Amino acid sequence: MNLEERVTDLESRLAFQDDTIQALNDVLVEQQRIVERLQLQMAALLKRQEEMAGQFESFEEEAPPPHY
Repeated sequence: MNLEERVTDLESRLAFQDDTIQALNDVLVEQQRIVERLQLQMAALLKRQEEMAGQFESFEEEAPPPHY
């Protein structure tokens, strides 16, 4: 294999590696968006759960237990 063929082969490999890196980066960016959206949804659900738990606690405080 002469020098010109080796350089052409290396350039070809570099181009494929660049494409692969870009594809991986695109997937990583999309996954990060999904994770951020899920974190926001989880925070909203936790807030809603805390609000609902507060409502149920107030009902429990008002009513005496059934064994009285």
